[in-house]
Amino acid sequence: MKAAIVKGAGKTPVYDEFPEPAPQPGLELITVRASALSQFTKSRAAGTHYSAEGGFPTVAGSDGVGKTQDGRRVYFALPEEPYGAMAEKSVVRSQQCIELPDDLDDITAAAIANPGMSAWCALEQRAHLKPGETVLINGATGTAGRLAVQLARYLGAAKVIATGRNEAELEEVKSLGADVVIPFALGALQPSGSRAYEDALKEQFATGIDVVVDYLWGESAKTVIVAIAKAVEDGTPVRFVHVGGASREENIELPGAALRSSAITLMGSGVKSVRLQGLIEAIKNVFQAVASAHLQIATRPVPLTEVEQVWDHAGGKPRVVFTLG
Repeated sequence: MKAAIVKGAGKTPVYDEFPEPAPQPGLELITVRASALSQFTKSRAAGTHYSAEGGFPTVAGSDGVGKTQDGRRVYFALPEEPYGAMAEKSVVRSQQCIELPDDLDDITAAAIANPGMSAWCALEQRAHLKPGETVLINGATGTAGRLAVQLARYLGAAKVIATGRNEAELEEVKSLGADVVIPFALGALQPSGSRAYEDALKEQFATGIDVVVDYLWGESAKTVIVAIAKAVEDGTPVRFVHVGGASREENIELPGAALRSSAITLMGSGVKSVRLQGLIEAIKNVFQAVASAHLQIATRPVPLTEVEQVWDHAGGKPRVVFTLG
Protein backbone atom coordinates (compact mmCIF):
# COMPACT_ATOMS: atom_id res chain seq x y z
CA MET A 1 0.00 0.00 0.00
CA LYS A 2 1.03 3.65 -0.38
CA ALA A 3 1.92 5.51 2.82
CA ALA A 4 3.85 8.45 4.30
CA ILE A 5 6.86 6.59 5.72
CA VAL A 6 9.19 8.01 8.38
CA LYS A 7 12.56 6.27 8.02
CA GLY A 8 14.41 7.86 10.92
CA ALA A 9 14.12 10.33 13.83
CA GLY A 10 13.39 13.84 12.63
CA LYS A 11 13.20 12.87 8.96
CA THR A 12 10.47 14.10 6.62
CA PRO A 13 8.09 11.29 5.61
CA VAL A 14 8.39 9.95 2.08
CA TYR A 15 5.49 8.72 -0.06
CA ASP A 16 6.31 5.11 -0.82
CA GLU A 17 5.21 1.48 -0.50
CA PHE A 18 4.70 -0.03 2.97
CA PRO A 19 3.44 -3.50 3.95
CA GLU A 20 -0.34 -3.56 4.35
CA PRO A 21 -1.74 -4.35 7.82
CA ALA A 22 -3.67 -7.57 8.33
CA PRO A 23 -6.98 -7.90 10.22
CA GLN A 24 -6.51 -8.90 13.86
CA PRO A 25 -8.95 -9.73 16.69
CA GLY A 26 -9.97 -6.61 18.64
CA LEU A 27 -8.60 -4.28 15.95
CA GLU A 28 -10.35 -2.39 13.19
CA LEU A 29 -8.83 -2.42 9.72
CA ILE A 30 -9.47 1.05 8.32
CA THR A 31 -9.51 2.21 4.71
CA VAL A 32 -8.27 5.75 5.25
CA ARG A 33 -9.89 8.80 3.66
CA ALA A 34 -8.27 11.75 5.46
CA SER A 35 -5.62 12.54 8.08
CA ALA A 36 -4.77 16.01 9.41
CA LEU A 37 -1.26 17.39 9.83
CA SER A 38 -0.85 18.65 13.41
CA GLN A 39 2.10 19.48 15.65
CA PHE A 40 1.16 16.41 17.70
CA THR A 41 1.40 14.18 14.62
CA LYS A 42 4.67 15.77 13.55
CA SER A 43 6.37 15.45 16.95
CA ARG A 44 5.25 11.83 17.32
CA ALA A 45 6.62 11.06 13.85
CA ALA A 46 9.93 12.67 14.80
CA GLY A 47 10.08 10.64 18.00
CA THR A 48 10.28 13.78 20.16
CA HIS A 49 6.80 13.68 21.74
CA TYR A 50 6.69 12.02 25.16
CA SER A 51 4.04 9.57 23.89
CA ALA A 52 6.09 8.43 20.86
CA GLU A 53 7.37 4.86 20.78
CA GLY A 54 10.30 5.79 18.55
CA GLY A 55 10.55 2.75 16.27
CA PHE A 56 11.53 3.18 12.59
CA PRO A 57 10.51 2.82 9.84
CA THR A 58 6.96 3.80 10.73
CA VAL A 59 3.94 5.36 9.05
CA ALA A 60 3.16 8.94 10.02
CA GLY A 61 -0.26 10.05 11.25
CA SER A 62 -1.67 9.95 14.76
CA ASP A 63 -5.35 10.07 13.73
CA GLY A 64 -7.65 10.14 10.76
CA VAL A 65 -11.00 9.38 9.18
CA GLY A 66 -11.90 6.29 7.18
CA LYS A 67 -14.18 3.30 6.74
CA THR A 68 -14.17 0.04 8.65
CA GLN A 69 -14.46 -3.34 6.93
CA ASP A 70 -18.18 -3.40 7.70
CA GLY A 71 -18.72 0.02 6.11
CA ARG A 72 -18.91 2.35 9.12
CA ARG A 73 -17.43 5.84 8.67
CA VAL A 74 -15.25 6.54 11.69
CA TYR A 75 -12.66 8.82 13.19
CA PHE A 76 -9.76 6.82 14.65
CA ALA A 77 -6.85 7.74 16.92
CA LEU A 78 -3.41 6.30 17.74
CA PRO A 79 -3.13 3.38 15.31
CA GLU A 80 -1.06 0.35 16.24
CA GLU A 81 2.66 0.80 15.54
CA PRO A 82 4.18 0.79 12.96
CA TYR A 83 0.96 1.74 11.16
CA GLY A 84 -0.15 5.35 11.10
CA ALA A 85 -3.10 7.24 9.70
CA MET A 86 -1.29 8.61 6.64
CA ALA A 87 -1.64 5.49 4.54
CA GLU A 88 -4.19 3.76 2.37
CA LYS A 89 -4.95 1.43 5.27
CA SER A 90 -4.38 1.48 9.01
CA VAL A 91 -5.21 -0.67 12.03
CA VAL A 92 -6.45 0.56 15.40
CA ARG A 93 -8.15 -0.71 18.55
CA SER A 94 -11.93 -0.73 18.30
CA GLN A 95 -12.37 1.47 21.39
CA GLN A 96 -10.27 4.16 19.72
CA CYS A 97 -12.80 4.63 16.90
CA ILE A 98 -15.75 7.03 16.87
CA GLU A 99 -18.60 6.79 14.40
CA LEU A 100 -19.10 10.14 12.68
CA PRO A 101 -22.37 12.10 12.53
CA ASP A 102 -23.87 12.07 9.04
CA ASP A 103 -23.67 15.86 8.77
CA LEU A 104 -19.92 16.00 9.55
CA ASP A 105 -17.70 15.69 6.48
CA ASP A 106 -14.39 13.79 6.41
CA ILE A 107 -12.14 16.85 6.03
CA THR A 108 -13.69 18.81 8.90
CA ALA A 109 -13.73 15.76 11.19
CA ALA A 110 -10.05 15.02 10.53
CA ALA A 111 -9.05 18.66 11.00
CA ILE A 112 -11.07 19.49 14.11
CA ALA A 113 -10.51 16.36 16.20
CA ASN A 114 -7.07 17.09 17.68
CA PRO A 115 -7.34 20.84 18.37
CA GLY A 116 -10.97 20.45 19.46
CA MET A 117 -10.00 17.67 21.86
CA SER A 118 -7.22 19.78 23.38
CA ALA A 119 -9.63 22.65 24.02
CA TRP A 120 -12.46 20.45 25.34
CA CYS A 121 -10.20 18.52 27.71
CA ALA A 122 -8.61 21.70 29.07
CA LEU A 123 -11.93 23.44 29.67
CA GLU A 124 -14.19 20.59 30.71
CA GLN A 125 -12.07 17.73 32.03
CA ARG A 126 -9.20 19.65 33.64
CA ALA A 127 -10.56 23.10 34.56
CA HIS A 128 -14.15 21.86 35.09
CA LEU A 129 -15.48 25.11 33.65
CA LYS A 130 -18.77 26.23 35.17
CA PRO A 131 -21.41 28.33 33.40
CA GLY A 132 -20.98 32.02 34.14
CA GLU A 133 -17.20 31.92 34.65
CA THR A 134 -14.56 34.07 32.96
CA VAL A 135 -11.96 32.38 30.75
CA LEU A 136 -8.67 33.64 29.32
CA ILE A 137 -7.25 31.89 26.24
CA ASN A 138 -3.52 32.69 26.12
CA GLY A 139 -2.58 32.18 22.48
CA ALA A 140 -6.02 32.43 20.90
CA THR A 141 -5.02 33.05 17.28
CA GLY A 142 -3.84 29.49 16.51
CA THR A 143 -6.18 26.76 15.33
CA ALA A 144 -6.59 25.23 18.80
CA GLY A 145 -6.86 28.62 20.48
CA ARG A 146 -9.65 29.71 18.15
CA LEU A 147 -11.56 26.53 18.91
CA ALA A 148 -10.98 27.06 22.63
CA VAL A 149 -12.64 30.48 22.36
CA GLN A 150 -15.65 28.95 20.59
CA LEU A 151 -15.93 26.01 23.01
CA ALA A 152 -15.54 28.18 26.10
CA ARG A 153 -18.58 30.13 24.95
CA TYR A 154 -20.44 26.91 24.06
CA LEU A 155 -19.70 25.45 27.52
CA GLY A 156 -21.17 28.49 29.25
CA ALA A 157 -18.40 31.00 29.86
CA ALA A 158 -19.89 34.43 30.56
CA LYS A 159 -16.76 36.26 29.39
CA VAL A 160 -13.92 35.13 27.13
CA ILE A 161 -10.62 37.02 26.96
CA ALA A 162 -8.33 36.23 24.01
CA THR A 163 -4.63 37.07 23.79
CA GLY A 164 -2.00 36.78 21.07
CA ARG A 165 0.77 38.51 19.17
CA ASN A 166 -1.16 39.25 15.98
CA GLU A 167 -3.60 42.14 16.40
CA ALA A 168 -5.35 41.57 13.07
CA GLU A 169 -5.98 37.90 13.83
CA LEU A 170 -7.22 38.78 17.33
CA GLU A 171 -9.86 40.97 15.72
CA GLU A 172 -10.98 37.89 13.75
CA VAL A 173 -11.24 35.96 17.04
CA LYS A 174 -13.84 38.47 18.25
CA SER A 175 -16.26 37.08 15.69
CA LEU A 176 -15.75 33.61 17.21
CA GLY A 177 -16.93 34.66 20.66
CA ALA A 178 -14.15 36.64 22.38
CA ASP A 179 -15.43 39.59 24.41
CA VAL A 180 -12.01 41.16 24.98
CA VAL A 181 -8.77 40.84 23.01
CA ILE A 182 -5.33 41.70 24.37
CA PRO A 183 -2.39 41.85 21.94
CA PHE A 184 1.15 41.60 23.29
CA ALA A 185 4.73 41.97 22.07
CA LEU A 186 7.40 40.21 24.13
CA GLY A 187 11.10 39.46 23.81
CA ALA A 188 14.44 41.26 23.80
CA LEU A 189 13.32 43.69 21.10
CA GLN A 190 10.29 44.70 23.20
CA PRO A 191 11.76 45.62 26.61
CA SER A 192 8.53 47.18 27.86
CA GLY A 193 6.28 44.53 26.33
CA SER A 194 5.99 42.35 29.41
CA ARG A 195 4.95 45.25 31.63
CA ALA A 196 2.39 46.47 29.10
CA TYR A 197 0.93 42.96 28.84
CA GLU A 198 0.83 42.60 32.61
CA ASP A 199 -0.96 45.94 33.02
CA ALA A 200 -3.59 45.00 30.42
CA LEU A 201 -4.15 41.65 32.14
CA LYS A 202 -4.45 43.20 35.60
CA GLU A 203 -7.11 45.59 34.29
CA GLN A 204 -9.19 42.60 33.16
CA PHE A 205 -8.42 40.44 36.19
CA ALA A 206 -9.65 43.18 38.52
CA THR A 207 -13.19 42.13 37.55
CA GLY A 208 -12.43 38.43 37.93
CA ILE A 209 -10.77 35.50 36.16
CA ASP A 210 -11.58 31.85 36.80
CA VAL A 211 -9.82 29.78 34.14
CA VAL A 212 -6.72 30.27 31.99
CA VAL A 213 -6.07 27.97 29.03
CA ASP A 214 -2.48 28.43 27.88
CA TYR A 215 -1.25 27.39 24.44
CA LEU A 216 2.05 29.30 24.58
CA TRP A 217 4.01 28.90 27.84
CA GLY A 218 7.21 30.98 28.02
CA GLU A 219 7.24 34.67 28.91
CA SER A 220 3.56 35.20 28.19
CA ALA A 221 2.49 32.44 30.60
CA LYS A 222 4.78 33.80 33.31
CA THR A 223 3.26 37.26 32.82
CA VAL A 224 -0.25 35.86 33.16
CA ILE A 225 0.62 34.07 36.40
CA VAL A 226 2.27 37.19 37.89
CA ALA A 227 -0.75 39.31 36.89
CA ILE A 228 -3.06 36.85 38.65
CA ALA A 229 -0.99 37.12 41.83
CA LYS A 230 -1.10 40.91 41.74
CA ALA A 231 -4.68 41.57 40.63
CA VAL A 232 -6.95 38.74 41.81
CA GLU A 233 -8.53 39.14 45.25
CA ASP A 234 -7.04 37.24 48.18
CA GLY A 235 -7.97 33.55 48.25
CA THR A 236 -9.92 33.61 44.97
CA PRO A 237 -9.11 30.38 43.11
CA VAL A 238 -7.89 30.46 39.51
CA ARG A 239 -7.30 27.30 37.44
CA PHE A 240 -4.38 27.63 35.02
CA VAL A 241 -4.30 24.85 32.40
CA HIS A 242 -1.16 24.50 30.27
CA VAL A 243 -1.91 22.83 26.94
CA GLY A 244 0.82 23.74 24.45
CA GLY A 245 4.24 25.34 24.04
CA ALA A 246 3.84 27.32 20.82
CA SER A 247 6.29 29.96 22.13
CA ARG A 248 9.04 27.27 21.99
CA GLU A 249 10.16 28.47 25.44
CA GLU A 250 10.12 25.18 27.34
CA ASN A 251 11.17 26.62 30.73
CA ILE A 252 10.21 29.75 32.63
CA GLU A 253 11.56 31.42 35.77
CA LEU A 254 8.48 31.55 37.96
CA PRO A 255 8.70 33.66 41.16
CA GLY A 256 7.69 31.63 44.20
CA ALA A 257 5.91 34.70 45.56
CA ALA A 258 3.44 34.49 42.67
CA LEU A 259 2.28 31.12 44.00
CA ARG A 260 2.42 32.02 47.69
CA SER A 261 0.36 35.16 47.16
CA SER A 262 -2.39 33.60 45.03
CA ALA A 263 -4.83 30.70 45.05
CA ILE A 264 -3.77 29.60 41.58
CA THR A 265 -3.83 25.92 40.62
CA LEU A 266 -1.35 24.96 37.89
CA MET A 267 -2.08 21.87 35.80
CA GLY A 268 -1.42 20.40 32.37
CA SER A 269 -3.76 18.85 29.83
CA GLY A 270 -2.89 16.31 27.18
CA VAL A 271 -1.94 12.69 26.57
CA LYS A 272 -1.30 10.99 29.97
CA SER A 273 -2.67 13.88 32.07
CA VAL A 274 -6.05 12.85 30.65
CA ARG A 275 -6.87 9.15 30.27
CA LEU A 276 -7.09 7.88 26.71
CA GLN A 277 -10.82 7.20 27.06
CA GLY A 278 -11.25 10.78 28.27
CA LEU A 279 -9.53 12.04 25.12
CA ILE A 280 -11.81 9.89 22.95
CA GLU A 281 -14.90 11.16 24.79
CA ALA A 282 -13.74 14.74 24.32
CA ILE A 283 -13.42 14.23 20.55
CA LYS A 284 -16.88 12.65 20.45
CA ASN A 285 -18.30 15.69 22.26
CA VAL A 286 -16.56 18.08 19.86
CA PHE A 287 -18.03 16.22 16.86
CA GLN A 288 -21.51 16.56 18.37
CA ALA A 289 -20.90 20.28 18.98
CA VAL A 290 -19.75 21.15 15.45
CA ALA A 291 -23.28 21.80 14.20
CA SER A 292 -24.92 23.10 17.39
CA ALA A 293 -22.04 25.43 18.30
CA HIS A 294 -21.34 26.37 14.66
CA LEU A 295 -17.66 25.56 15.19
CA GLN A 296 -15.38 26.99 12.54
CA ILE A 297 -12.00 25.66 11.35
CA ALA A 298 -10.13 26.58 8.18
CA THR A 299 -8.89 23.57 6.19
CA ARG A 300 -6.65 22.89 3.20
CA PRO A 301 -7.12 19.44 1.62
CA VAL A 302 -3.88 18.10 0.08
CA PRO A 303 -3.30 14.71 -1.62
CA LEU A 304 -1.04 12.45 0.45
CA THR A 305 1.29 12.26 -2.56
CA GLU A 306 2.43 15.80 -1.61
CA VAL A 307 3.39 14.93 1.98
CA GLU A 308 7.07 15.78 1.49
CA GLN A 309 6.27 19.23 0.12
CA VAL A 310 3.87 20.36 2.85
CA TRP A 311 5.13 18.51 5.96
CA ASP A 312 6.65 21.67 7.44
CA HIS A 313 3.25 23.39 7.45
CA ALA A 314 2.20 21.49 10.60
CA GLY A 315 0.13 23.60 12.96
CA GLY A 316 -0.39 26.40 10.45
CA LYS A 317 -3.63 27.96 9.23
CA PRO A 318 -5.54 26.70 7.38
CA ARG A 319 -5.04 23.18 8.74
CA VAL A 320 -3.58 20.78 6.17
CA VAL A 321 -5.60 17.59 5.76
CA PHE A 322 -4.09 14.81 3.66
CA THR A 323 -6.61 13.01 1.48
CA LEU A 324 -6.56 9.51 0.01
CA GLY A 325 -8.68 7.99 -2.71
